[in-house]
Amino acid sequence: MSRVLLVEDDAPVREALAQTLELAGLTVTEAGSFIVAKDHIRRDFAGVVVSDIRMPGKDGIALLDHAQSVDPELPVILLTGEGDVPMAVAAVNRGAFDFLEKPCPTETLVETVRRALDRRQAALEDRRLQADLRKGDAAQRMLFGTSAVAERLRAEVRQIARVPGVVLIEGAPGSGLSKVAEVLHLLSPVAQGPFIKLGAAALTPAALDDAVAAADGGSLFLNEVTSLSKACQYAILEHLDREAGARLLAGTTQDALALSEQGAFLPDLYYRVEALRIRIPALKERPEDIPVLFRHYVAQASEQAGVPERAIPPALLASLMSQDWPGNARALMNAAMRFTLGLMPDEIEEIGLAEKMAQIEASLIVEALRRNRGNATLTAETLKLPRKTFYDKLARYGVRAEDFRD
Repeated sequence: MSRVLLVEDDAPVREALAQTLELAGLTVTEAGSFIVAKDHIRRDFAGVVVSDIRMPGKDGIALLDHAQSVDPELPVILLTGEGDVPMAVAAVNRGAFDFLEKPCPTETLVETVRRALDRRQAALEDRRLQADLRKGDAAQRMLFGTSAVAERLRAEVRQIARVPGVVLIEGAPGSGLSKVAEVLHLLSPVAQGPFIKLGAAALTPAALDDAVAAADGGSLFLNEVTSLSKACQYAILEHLDREAGARLLAGTTQDALALSEQGAFLPDLYYRVEALRIRIPALKERPEDIPVLFRHYVAQASEQAGVPERAIPPALLASLMSQDWPGNARALMNAAMRFTLGLMPDEIEEIGLAEKMAQIEASLIVEALRRNRGNATLTAETLKLPRKTFYDKLARYGVRAEDFRD
């Protein structure tokens, strides 16, 4: 990916900038005005925009707004004179990728454009993956994420779904126990049968019997299975001994082994359900999946609320990636709904410039590691960073290269 749409009304300046970019191996499309430039801006444009702010008629800010309306993920770099810096800073807060003061050093211009091209490539790759998700099986369609960790989870679910028997699904609160259970059902030999899901805490033996009967020929998912009453635990053991009827899928956010050792969960039942076990990774273990998930949840929330889908500022995605998310997917889904309804605090405005740049830098490092499959040496070279500087940044942001290896 090396395309640059260069927008500058001063022909000699435009030609000089185009020559600089072409000498760096980039493909340049020149435009002398907003009117000419806008015809090149499409959602599938595989490149970035570099535009002067001051132009006759509609200026660079108008072009930024147009680009954002066509594709909020299309990077726009603004070129500004000394007196236009406040305007350029405001434009960055509105979604511009960056701004450069004219005249800017060749190295700075080329480096900024390459960073923007990397961001654009990642966004277009993400879209292609999303399109593949919609075409794939239940695991691909319903378990989101592009990381190696997410792919391993999908592979594990596919494998276990085909094997008859009880499945124990473990994960932190909000990690999506019921979603994984549903995918297991849809990929299993009993997918044509019913899928019944119930909270275990309030079940009585009679209600449990009714649920097993209702799920006959399909799957019964008991959420928080470790909270079953002792009477229900014995009843489940009886159903499992009959080896007929519904397939049991058991979910828990607790340490089932520890509870069995303490006597709160029958050891016999624990060892019946733990033979096939799936652990759902927490969001903090796969931060590179957060942009994919957040975009999906925003689209979902916009449809539910009946409002237009809002553009997601890159700095907001970087901010989301820097958080631990103890509430996991559920908490991220709630944040997407708040963002969709305009109820989320403007995190971009509330943080300082240094912190904002640190968040963006962290997200760029994560994206580069993902593309290079965790190869730290190659990633440092890609980012044009000395090895020591690169490793210092990994330590500062709590990023581990090994988490991105296959």
